Amino acid sequence: MNFKIENIIRASWVAVIGNAFLSILKIVAGILSGSLAVLADGIDSASDIVTSLITLFTARIMRRPPSPEYPYGYLKADTVATKALAFVILFAGAQLVISTIHGFIEGRERELPSMVAIYVTLISLAGKILLSLHQFRKGKQTNSEMLKANARNMQNDVLISLAVLIGLFFTFILKMPLLDSVTALAVSIWIIKVGIQIFMQTNRDLMDGISDKGLYQKVFQAVDKVEGASNPHRLRIRKIGNYLMIAFDIEVDGNINAREAHIIACKAEKAIRAEIDNIFDIMIHVEPVGGCEEEEIYGVRKSDL
Repeated sequence: MNFKIENIIRASWVAVIGNAFLSILKIVAGILSGSLAVLADGIDSASDIVTSLITLFTARIMRRPPSPEYPYGYLKADTVATKALAFVILFAGAQLVISTIHGFIEGRERELPSMVAIYVTLISLAGKILLSLHQFRKGKQTNSEMLKANARNMQNDVLISLAVLIGLFFTFILKMPLLDSVTALAVSIWIIKVGIQIFMQTNRDLMDGISDKGLYQKVFQAVDKVEGASNPHRLRIRKIGNYLMIAFDIEVDGNINAREAHIIACKAEKAIRAEIDNIFDIMIHVEPVGGCEEEEIYGVRKSDL
């Protein structure tokens, strides 16, 4: 568990340093070339340093050991930070929509930037692509939705930079400035869509929902292989950060002693861990055969799938 958190911390440092380099590069290039657009883009890129600092700070919180106040630890800080990043993405998309509509209504004329500004934009584009790929890869390795959200935030910056370059092509080469606004609006709608998807996903995680319902089937199949364990029911799976918390009931022969029942439960736990990765903990409640209570309303049964 600590190894994955250390990976998140290292990935966050890469994002902080990479975004700082690109931001400084664009600010310096904007000052030297006299391009206010590149200068503004450099200042805007500084916001990505802030989002990467959020992931870094959050990872350090996740590393804290459990406490009486937070007995399950601090891993859900990953989900809270992901929701914050969703708001950042939504704000960026909405801001792009507003600026595009204002520019279209006012008939604002664009100026062709210097070649230095265009070269810096291309370098920044390549850097953002590499950073977003790195963040997404580390996010998949550590199962961190926070890093994946940060990767999507950087991918949105790539789309915005591409929209700027495509807009220059439409405006100055094809003499069709209207397509510039259409492209910018399409990109902004896509960014808002990404932000909403991340926001809804964090809602599910915070409400202890599961997107992969196949996990239920894996648990039932694993328990069915354990001799002495029967009728697994009241199965509940929820996410704690990037790990899974599993709880369910099983029935055993009511004539065996507590030690034998405990051994069966341990075998069931090992069988599940062999099938499913990223498990935080497994809690198994043992009942005598026929002890299932009808009023149990929480959890999933085989018949529910």
